[in-house]
Amino acid sequence: MVGGAARPVSGRRRKAVLAVLGLQAGEVVSTERLVSVVWGGEAPATALNTLQRHVSHLRRLTGDRAFVVASGRGYLLDLEGDATDVRGAETLIRESQLIVDPGQRVARLRSALALWRSDALIDLSDLPWLDEQARRLGRLRYSARRALTEARLLVGEHAQVLPELQHLAHQHPHDEDVHRQLILALHRTGRPADALAAFEELRRTLRDDLGVDPGPALRDLQAAILRQDRALDPPAAPITVAGLPAVSTPTQLPPAVLGFVGRERQLSLLDAALAETDRDPPAGVVVAAVSGTAGVGKTALAIHWAHRVASRFPDGQLYVNLRGFHPGGRPVDPSRVLHGFLQALGLPLKRIPVDLPGRAAAYRSLMTGRRMLVVLDNARGAEQVRPLLPGSAGCCVLITSRDRLTPLIATEGAVTVPLDPMSTADASDLLGRRLGAQRVASEPTAAADIVGRCAGLPLALVIVAARAAGRPALSLAHAAEELDRGVGLLDALRGGDAMTDMRAVFLASYATLSRDAASLFRMLGVYPGPDISLAATAAGAAVPLDRARALLADLVRANLVTEQPDGRYAMHDLLRAYALERAELDDTESHRRAMLERILDHNQRHAMPAPT
Repeated sequence: MVGGAARPVSGRRRKAVLAVLGLQAGEVVSTERLVSVVWGGEAPATALNTLQRHVSHLRRLTGDRAFVVASGRGYLLDLEGDATDVRGAETLIRESQLIVDPGQRVARLRSALALWRSDALIDLSDLPWLDEQARRLGRLRYSARRALTEARLLVGEHAQVLPELQHLAHQHPHDEDVHRQLILALHRTGRPADALAAFEELRRTLRDDLGVDPGPALRDLQAAILRQDRALDPPAAPITVAGLPAVSTPTQLPPAVLGFVGRERQLSLLDAALAETDRDPPAGVVVAAVSGTAGVGKTALAIHWAHRVASRFPDGQLYVNLRGFHPGGRPVDPSRVLHGFLQALGLPLKRIPVDLPGRAAAYRSLMTGRRMLVVLDNARGAEQVRPLLPGSAGCCVLITSRDRLTPLIATEGAVTVPLDPMSTADASDLLGRRLGAQRVASEPTAAADIVGRCAGLPLALVIVAARAAGRPALSLAHAAEELDRGVGLLDALRGGDAMTDMRAVFLASYATLSRDAASLFRMLGVYPGPDISLAATAAGAAVPLDRARALLADLVRANLVTEQPDGRYAMHDLLRAYALERAELDDTESHRRAMLERILDHNQRHAMPAPT
């Protein structure tokens, strides 16, 4: 359609002329080009005269001689902006890509797709250039349909969009992204079995037709469905005013943690820190850092508390997983994080600075006067976090990290919230909530054994609970037997992907250590005692006392070793099992034996004499 009204055009050649001019509206198209395209390289001698008659017919049809303008040696469709359906659709699709709010994105994409009445140029496919343009417009339409179904999933229309996704998946059996959307929609409509069946059907199709397996995104989705990941839950219904999307403040927190257990002391520390923002005027930006070892529940605590206090931040909540210790991944560049934050805060894409200092400055400016909660999850260290700190008093920043983030405590006055393994009572409560109180109560000895062997780490407990829940006919005693101490312990704590594999989770911390600190970590796994002194550590590593103290400090900062009140150092059983496994992989037997002998010799020389 051109000019704002639909007018039928008869004759293939006339349609072709209009199509070429419409696809290049506002540009002069030479007569030679028009003839070549419209007649497909088989132009008769009368083609130029026939072309002039076609142009005259189009002018009469619109009643506007200036509609098609002769210019030089060609013709120009004298339309500006988005007067053609093609230009209008392209503009709406391009705008949708710059919009953060999914509700507004849905509106733009629906408007764009409404401009297609059928397949574009369907009756001109025998003309090569127009056939190429038809295929381009078909791809554009399909990408817009995929983007629309994705946006509708984001606003919670999983049930309504399901028929469209089933149709698209049938039409495009190898498009993994469409099948990902279909599987997610099936899961969200309460059909997890159908979702998993759709994954298996896609797997068979890809193997039979292409000889490949589904990619990482689909495999991760399958694993998340199997472990009933709450992150897959539908989003909250969008807030609307008079039928129009009205969500203007970012609300990026992940879904609330169901069945959260314990952590009263840490929650009180965070509440006390938040109280600083209630001063009039506020004292400044409140920064709280939750630190602890891998799998101890830092993210769960942060998300639970953030949802509890979200109403106190009327200007919204920003969230990002910084992937500082993500298994198999690299930490997220803070410049990339700021790009997303600035979009969420409403800054147009073309106004986002290209450099990190510029983005950080724009972020602080946009945060001025706002009362917002910023959750920076899984930070690698202070340098990754600093550019993401707002400057506006009244904001609160909650950081989680395996690193203790000492520099932030020193320079930004961060409140430290150390997170230790759960108490036996809380760990038992968590296991009961995951498996059912009746099942746990029926086998108290086995349940206590599981709690003890999981060392108070919530991640380990939920992995065991997920495995046991998937095999309801097996006893908890059997589950406890699988947690045999040593290498078997880590083998039993594998939940199906890198995020639920204790070995992979520990590796993400181990990989950040220096060579010497990693060697010391392995040595502590070889040593059989429950804890070790600084002097014995120095003896075993064959390094001076000051060097041993510095390396232990690195391990403490990474939350791989705990410094006890009496000055000795210890690690829980799961970390010890991993350290021993690394030692057996990375050190020779003679090296391990020599380290152990040096520690035992030191202990023997400094042992207290027995009382007489």
